[in-house]
Amino acid sequence: MAVVTRFAPSPTGPLHLGHAFAAITAHDMARAAGGRFLLRIEDIDPQRSKPLWRAQLIEDLTWLGLTWDEAPLCQSDRRALYAAALDDLWSRGLLYPCRCSRRDIEQALGAPQEGVSLAEGPDGPVYPGRCRCRPEGPRPQDQHLRLNIAAAARETRFTETAPGLAGEIRTEAEDYPQSIGDIVLARKDFGTSYHLSVVLDDAAQGITHVTRGADLFEATRIHVLLQDLLALPRPVYHHHPLIRDAQGRRLAKRDDARALSKYRAEGAGPQDIRRMLGL
Repeated sequence: MAVVTRFAPSPTGPLHLGHAFAAITAHDMARAAGGRFLLRIEDIDPQRSKPLWRAQLIEDLTWLGLTWDEAPLCQSDRRALYAAALDDLWSRGLLYPCRCSRRDIEQALGAPQEGVSLAEGPDGPVYPGRCRCRPEGPRPQDQHLRLNIAAAARETRFTETAPGLAGEIRTEAEDYPQSIGDIVLARKDFGTSYHLSVVLDDAAQGITHVTRGADLFEATRIHVLLQDLLALPRPVYHHHPLIRDAQGRRLAKRDDARALSKYRAEGAGPQDIRRMLGL
């Protein structure tokens, strides 16, 4: 099987050292195996995604010496595909509309007992099911859509290749409602979500190996479930360590002091970036 990897940044700010580590890891894995490396632009958020940042990330990746084997895929061009998947899940009774705001969810969860924390899932506090219902009629376009995780979940497996995470990890269906909850699969302002788009796009691009940060390890449980539900192939997942600052905090786009463009402006070269990252 030919190895196909991808790097999928969002054009919502400058790329930093953490992005460089993720992109180089995916690129070098493909090249070492004689495979293919692809670029995907995750621009489903129309408010935050900007052409300026897209042009900047292309420039940064090119400066790093990375090359991709076909034209970048843009999620904003694929909304019809996401809508078709949502229609399928809706027709099977696996989605329901939700009007809850963040405040509504906090109020529904209520104040936790002293010394007891609210259950946290991949997307934050586990949704309490306030709007859960059996869908009827056509799929609404003006509300969030949540996946009824209890109805959808079943026993599933996925394989890890990251050091310390090797082997088969078994997850049981009854664990999903408590540990994941009813996740949003379509936001009313996007018409999709990261979770839905990423599994559809990985399948469409023929991605065989997904390399990404360890912070997405729990989200992988959502993705393999969706792959089962939508009859999509399952890639091998490799979750690499995150790049952190001197205080141990994960780098973020708001921390533009570590933007690749600034290193470049200060005279650093691609090999300097690799050395900083231990690559």
